[in-house]
Amino acid sequence: MTVLRTLNLVRIYQNGGVPVPAVRGVDFTVAAGEFVAIMGPSGSGKSTLVHMLGGLDARTSGEIWLDGKRVDTLSESAWAVLRRRKIGFVFQFYNLVTNMTVADNVELPALLAGMSPREARERREYLLGELGLTERAYAAPAELSGGEQQRVALARALANGPQLLLADEPTGNLDSRNTRDVLKLLGEVHRQGQTIVVVTHDAKVASKADRVVTLADGMIVDDASMRRRRFTPGTAGDVVELRG
Repeated sequence: MTVLRTLNLVRIYQNGGVPVPAVRGVDFTVAAGEFVAIMGPSGSGKSTLVHMLGGLDARTSGEIWLDGKRVDTLSESAWAVLRRRKIGFVFQFYNLVTNMTVADNVELPALLAGMSPREARERREYLLGELGLTERAYAAPAELSGGEQQRVALARALANGPQLLLADEPTGNLDSRNTRDVLKLLGEVHRQGQTIVVVTHDAKVASKADRVVTLADGMIVDDASMRRRRFTPGTAGDVVELRG
């Protein structure tokens, strides 16, 4: 089942009247339960692409389909409702609500998605527990380290049980310990069937993905599936094969 699909997706910015293409004719599909990493050099269009997929940046032309329905023509308010119900988004720079506690930052999306207060609380307790943040539940974001804030942002994005999780460089500002915590939770929710699209420069993040899509100059230049094969004890172990 295809959860996400784009057709000839284009985004062109204007710089002093000069058109600057950021994404150029991207055709892209993501299956249900798939973990896709988007990689490429700075300026290749990775963040612009994932922001368009979540309705945070308008496309110039092309189509975006989510769960079998075309969504690129939605109004801003309709996109907001769609994100609340079906999409979780993790930003590189957290974007937490500063006047709310960690617990409230995580519970609010679940409540807005229609969970009961009890369900939202249980979801929050589970996610914060998995990320080692239980004792920080009633702290304000300003009292947290950068790594802690990013882990809260990930918990918030997963709070509503989104059909699609989008992440833009979720480990870009994290040290190795915090990166391990984020990767552990991403791996766990992926095993539970979560569909994930993540923009990253980090090979450790990409190694968790089912596919690695590489962008250059706003276009897909490679789309490699990563198939893991388990060998018998005493052999080389897990081998990752790249299929172009």
